[in-house]
Amino acid sequence: MHLDQSILSLIVFTPLVGAVVLALLPDRGKLQPAAALIVTLLTFLFTLHLPAHWHSIPAGTYNFELDRVWIASPNIHYHVGVDGLSMWLLVLSGLLAPLGVLASWNAIASRRKLFYTLFLLQQVSMLGVFVSLDLFLYYAFWEMALVPMTILIATFGRTDNRRRAALKYFLYAFIPSALLLVGMLWIYNGTHTFDVPTLTYLAATHQIPGSAQALWLASLAFLIAFAVKVPVFPLHGWLSEGIQEAPTAAVMVLAGKLGLYSILRFSFGIFPEQSHRIAPLMIALGAIGIVYGALLAYLQNDLKKLAAYSTLGHLSFITLGIFTFTAMGVDGGMYQILNHGISGGALFLLMGLLYERYGTYDMRALGGLAKVLPWIVTMFVITALSNVGLPMLNSFVGEFLILAGSMRTAFSAHAVLWCVIATTGVILSAAYLLSMIQRVFYGALGTRSREVQPIDLNLREHVTLWPLMILFLAMGIGSTYWMRSLHPLATAYSSAADVPPLKNPIVHVEAETYVPVNGGQR
Repeated sequence: MHLDQSILSLIVFTPLVGAVVLALLPDRGKLQPAAALIVTLLTFLFTLHLPAHWHSIPAGTYNFELDRVWIASPNIHYHVGVDGLSMWLLVLSGLLAPLGVLASWNAIASRRKLFYTLFLLQQVSMLGVFVSLDLFLYYAFWEMALVPMTILIATFGRTDNRRRAALKYFLYAFIPSALLLVGMLWIYNGTHTFDVPTLTYLAATHQIPGSAQALWLASLAFLIAFAVKVPVFPLHGWLSEGIQEAPTAAVMVLAGKLGLYSILRFSFGIFPEQSHRIAPLMIALGAIGIVYGALLAYLQNDLKKLAAYSTLGHLSFITLGIFTFTAMGVDGGMYQILNHGISGGALFLLMGLLYERYGTYDMRALGGLAKVLPWIVTMFVITALSNVGLPMLNSFVGEFLILAGSMRTAFSAHAVLWCVIATTGVILSAAYLLSMIQRVFYGALGTRSREVQPIDLNLREHVTLWPLMILFLAMGIGSTYWMRSLHPLATAYSSAADVPPLKNPIVHVEAETYVPVNGGQR
């Protein structure tokens, strides 16, 4: 098999093989983290094959596609492929995994085998979600992502509240996923296919059978499951406790990417009319979530809680952007998904490093650290400015496009109002992040600052952080490199009249069954 056909399978299943190997290795010394680092680096190298061999494609088609029959009845395929967004999400996930292993090198001192095995399984599920072009295959990876994350929170949380946080996360994610399954089965009953490109084509040509009310309910089943995973305000009840308890490596992937990608791929692809119909509400919730998250973040004394509500604000910004259904807004939203993975990941890494040294996330116990931790404060300031959206850094591009798109959207009668509210959130995010820098590094010495011997970044931590710092600048200055593969998708999503091209024509059978003319072989 040609490498272009097998590369996605290699990316997805390399961490799975690694998890099996780690489960067989003894839990001794640094053997487990070293093996996990090798596996994640190998996976990351595989993901670099994608941008290196990428070629421009129209929206609705996929690179590195592989379609094989998995189960004949029901009609389930092992169908994988990537477009511009899913390609970069694979690369981002591949990059964050070895950084997460390095961040956990000393932080995880016991039960290393369990931790790194679960971490690799979580990686498998995320990568599988991004490549799946069959709804059944997607759902398998989607549900798989729930288990290792729940166990990681329950087992490796930092307080006695960890089991409660894990249970809350599980229930918030699992119950809407049951609705998602019902919606998927309803679609299959009408179309007799789980194939995402086929379903996208049928939706664009108004050939998915069912009443308008049934389609609306099915679209809500999909959207609610995805919105909880983002999370979209007010479905964020699990976020604060989940982020507080999850270890650093896990919290870097806990929120955002899976839910936002799924909204774009499945809600927008299979239910375009229904997504346009609910867009005004989602724009309003996005704008409210921006300010709500920023205000709560400003009031926190705990660094992890501040980061949790900061995450809500930034993810609400992306929600606002993609539901504008303007090319600029969707461009900015997709780009900001990548930016948040990098900037948010760096913020959690740095907070984890402080916790390793001082054993607390309470800003009141810190202070005056700038003199003794010059490298850490430098990294913190750069990361804070990236999250704020300083010009020439990565988040500025995404935020500017989202705000410009929100002014032009035709899906809300109050576009200017929501844009003003979103802009207020940008100002508030600068307030709480810079206030955090002031309190932790330039304020009066706290109890922990006086008691603990200061230790600045070591070589391993420099290696962990510098790739992200470089990407802040590269993605801020050279955004066109990433936008080349994202913009065709944004153009398609912004136009309800666009009909995605399909390799195989669709025929309408008398029994209201829709099948590719060649029986599903590509």
